[in-house]
Amino acid sequence: MKTENQSIVSEFLLLGLPIEPDQRDLFYALFLAMYLTTVLGNLLIILLIHLDSHLHTPMYFFLSNLSFSDLCFSSVTMPELLQNMQSQVPSIPYAGCLTQMYFFLLFGDLESFLLVAMAYDRYVAICFPLHYTTIMSPKLCFSLVALSWVLTTFHALLHTLLMARLCFCADNVIPHFFCDISALLKLSCSDTRVNELVIFTIGGLTGVIPFLLIITSYARILFSILKVPSSGGIRKAFSTCGSHLSVVSLFYGTVIAVYLCPSANNSTVKETVMSMMYTVVTPMLNPFIYSLRNRDMKGALGRVFCKKIFFC
Repeated sequence: MKTENQSIVSEFLLLGLPIEPDQRDLFYALFLAMYLTTVLGNLLIILLIHLDSHLHTPMYFFLSNLSFSDLCFSSVTMPELLQNMQSQVPSIPYAGCLTQMYFFLLFGDLESFLLVAMAYDRYVAICFPLHYTTIMSPKLCFSLVALSWVLTTFHALLHTLLMARLCFCADNVIPHFFCDISALLKLSCSDTRVNELVIFTIGGLTGVIPFLLIITSYARILFSILKVPSSGGIRKAFSTCGSHLSVVSLFYGTVIAVYLCPSANNSTVKETVMSMMYTVVTPMLNPFIYSLRNRDMKGALGRVFCKKIFFC
């Protein structure tokens, strides 16, 4: 299509969630409460880990980075969603749409890589407990987090630059509550084969490889426990890995449901609702999972508040 026959798209319209008009205020209050819970819960975990010296360990170093990633991941989409729910014309500028897509990919991939680092940490703690402090040195922990940031930044930037080269014609309606990469590709009037190839190859690798590494880590943990079976060892392994397994199941379960198990009937509505699960619900639940099932976090909370009361 020639350039002169195209109308330049300066903004996109986000259809948002399939909510009836009379229920919009109710859902707005619900999503606002969920977002505030996400922000306060993850900030609390970051603050506790920073203030309590008992939590200055590799596992909680990774957890603080995961909480930061969850906080940012939810903040990429939720403020825009809340604003559009109160707007008569739920639009987002072209540059803002690409920016949102970039940070969505960045923090979504970052969470996946951090979950891998946490799985490796649990693997070393259970399978090599005597060498744990030597293997999980501060240098290695920092290197794993830095590598996660570098890889996810490159991946998100690559998709954003490839998207920026595409042309968009008259159709600018996105049937989603954020600028999803697949929805944008469907709107483009350019050749998207390069984008689709990159999504299939690099995007597939960044999604599949972390998941396989997590499965491998827990398979090795299970094999190590079964070699010397004991009720105490199984109970210790479950208490050590239970929270992380819950988060992994919640995150990857919803992602697999959206991208690997498409529904032929009403797939757009299903994708939108399931996307809410891993962009809003999962970041909100992670602080509860790690605090309610973790004695160290409960102890840190008590020590920090008791110290605050004492000084007051």
